[in-house]
Amino acid sequence: MLRYVSASKADLGYERQTRGQLIAVIAEFVSNPFFADVCERIESTLAPHGLKTVLCPCFPGGVQELDFMTSLADRGVAAVVFLSASNTIEGADPEVYELLRSRRIPFVGVNGQFEGVGEAPVFSTDDLLAAELAVDHLFRLGHRRIGMASGPVGNRPADRRVSGFVASLARRGVEDPEQWVVRQSYTVEGGQSAAISLLGRGATAVVAASDYMALGAIRGARRQGYDVPGDVSVVGYDGAMITDFVDPPLTTVRQPADRLASEVARSVLALVGNRDVPVGELLFDPELVIRASTAAPKAE
Repeated sequence: MLRYVSASKADLGYERQTRGQLIAVIAEFVSNPFFADVCERIESTLAPHGLKTVLCPCFPGGVQELDFMTSLADRGVAAVVFLSASNTIEGADPEVYELLRSRRIPFVGVNGQFEGVGEAPVFSTDDLLAAELAVDHLFRLGHRRIGMASGPVGNRPADRRVSGFVASLARRGVEDPEQWVVRQSYTVEGGQSAAISLLGRGATAVVAASDYMALGAIRGARRQGYDVPGDVSVVGYDGAMITDFVDPPLTTVRQPADRLASEVARSVLALVGNRDVPVGELLFDPELVIRASTAAPKAE
């Protein structure tokens, strides 16, 4: 929820003359089309203003992230965007943020707030609403045994999607909704493993925490002899364009990549221009895109 507090770069500890034209984007899942799309949109918005975007693919919160930032800070980076990087990890080492603050380099986050650094601009998809959209769609089709293939514990977006999913099932009278959650990695293999586990519990539908996990869920279902969506429905998350061309085309909850990127770029331009910015977390509504991977369950 955005707390619309006006703050200048001086208030945030950033006041300085910008020495560089580089904007660093820190991201782990660069192979994910959604994150590639956001990066491209940020770059295209900043380029006309003379700012150049450099993508830093690295494991969030690790030594590699700190090494990237140390090197770029020495080269006069103007600002940093944490695109689902260490800002998504509970208990992440704040050393990277402390380094940037000490060098008076502003930073913003996407899909996760920063720990231990006070206020900063953050732009996120409403994960609670995303889970509600997926569950509501499947309930309307007639599913009652719905499982979630989620990301690992301690990942903020994954934790929030699980909270939304469990709350959505509970509101609909499902007993012990936590039993329908399996935590795995944000990969095709993770989705496959989670789906096989959920199918073993009798699930007729799977809500995945990413489109990649959803593709893994489809593969896992098929290897267990199930048809998608004849026997099992699958819903993804992210909404990359490629999901319209897989088999079957994937029903997914689409993150608003265009609006997220636009607000990130606008905030970066304000910060490097020493202008006021709102701080706190601004939530964007996702959108359910219904395709062919979901259908009514078979009559029992």
